[in-house]
Amino acid sequence: MVVRALAAAVAVALVVGCTADPTGGAGTRAGSGAEPGPTASAPVEPHGPGTGVQLFQWTWDAIGRECEDVLGPAGYDFVLTSPPQEHVLGEEWWTAYQPVSYLLESRLGTREELAAMVRRCDAAGVAVLTDAVINHMTGKDEPGTGWAGSPYEHYEYPGLYSDAEGDFHHCDLTPEDDIQSYQVAAQVQRCELVNLADLATEEPRVRERIVAYLEDLLGLGVAGFRIDAAKHMPAEDVGAVVGALPEGTLVLQEVIGARGEPIRPEDYLSNGHVFDFFHGQELAAVVGGGSVHRALELGDLDTALPSDRSVVFVENHDTERNGSTLSYKDGATYVQSLVLLLALDHGTPVVHSGYAFVDRDAGPPQTPGGEVVDATCADDVGPDARPAVGTFVCQHRWAPVAGMVGWRDAVAGGAVEDVWVGRRAVAFGRGGAGFVVVNGNAAPLEETFATRLPAGTYCDVVTGALVDGRCTGRTVDVDGDGRLTAELAGDTALAVHVGAREGDG
Repeated sequence: MVVRALAAAVAVALVVGCTADPTGGAGTRAGSGAEPGPTASAPVEPHGPGTGVQLFQWTWDAIGRECEDVLGPAGYDFVLTSPPQEHVLGEEWWTAYQPVSYLLESRLGTREELAAMVRRCDAAGVAVLTDAVINHMTGKDEPGTGWAGSPYEHYEYPGLYSDAEGDFHHCDLTPEDDIQSYQVAAQVQRCELVNLADLATEEPRVRERIVAYLEDLLGLGVAGFRIDAAKHMPAEDVGAVVGALPEGTLVLQEVIGARGEPIRPEDYLSNGHVFDFFHGQELAAVVGGGSVHRALELGDLDTALPSDRSVVFVENHDTERNGSTLSYKDGATYVQSLVLLLALDHGTPVVHSGYAFVDRDAGPPQTPGGEVVDATCADDVGPDARPAVGTFVCQHRWAPVAGMVGWRDAVAGGAVEDVWVGRRAVAFGRGGAGFVVVNGNAAPLEETFATRLPAGTYCDVVTGALVDGRCTGRTVDVDGDGRLTAELAGDTALAVHVGAREGDG
């Protein structure tokens, strides 16, 4: 498994989204520029092929089934879950990001269901990473009771944290102790994020409790964590927690970069991987602006994180709500971005899969008692479907997405080669094992490409799969000289690889 191999090399830190308030960070977007004529390029050295999926607000039972039925067979290497700890009551999605205790009881399932899910996913070859909210506790000024019945006050969590023990920050830098300026590092890391009780993560007592919580999850077989709001903790505090965990633990950090701010994603690279929010913003700009070929240059931007420490994505649960990236609502442009994300070799890609919404605070589908309903995916799930509000979108199952996950596995280790650039279109191969074409034009594209593929009839994995030796989508022929003639409708893509040829399987 790719994730296990990464763990042996480095404690990985992926970044996926924000905390209780979906604000996200600002970032610059590239302009479209002039369109060049067709060109070719020399090979580019490849990086690791591991692929993850964020099943946002999916229950433990539903994730376990999905690992067995879809994620494992499709080639996903890891799944990122929503936070598993006890949380405040409420219907909104962000209630999960306000911990009341570290009991593993939430509206997504029980401790026993979580453990069973981890076992099922592991057996399917899919590592489980959970979202760890360790920067803060609740933002509730009035006393309350959590999902599992634990009583709490804003700065008192019996048996866990207490203001009297010095477990919380009171920054005294702003009138209400809330962050007012991201230009002041002390505010970002010692004041409160939208009134959330800010843990004093520099204190040994607090660190010990955080480590105990994470070790409890590791004991159930969890492979690692996304560290929510890592930006709001000094890098050395995160490092102290990471350093106390067993060797090989995967650690995921959320650090939203913004130009000119004193706290930078680069500051956290010594702890592991970091999600590259700039990459998602730039990908939206170049594909949305019609310059699809510039997706090949994103790894060379001055904002880019090192490929071996970068986690890249089209969107996550925060950015699809704040509009800083593309989302499932963006149709063909969104699909083209996902194809490029998975086809290119920069960073470790994570596919987001959530539910349809209009109200950005709206929680997932729930029972009258507040439990989240097990996710189901319609038979016709795909980019052309129009999911009803409150239903799961299931992007990870879409033919273009699942097909490109398999494509990425097939070309693993292959350099980018035979790059062709046309007006609002791009094509390239990977190591003689696969070839992809993206047509960002509204008009059709017909072109013959020189590839290094062996002759044969290939399945276009953007439109279908190889099943019992036959392609369920369209087919593409490659002749004895490696020439591939593609006919694409406007705003579509095509991808073929040596593992999906008619007659195989």
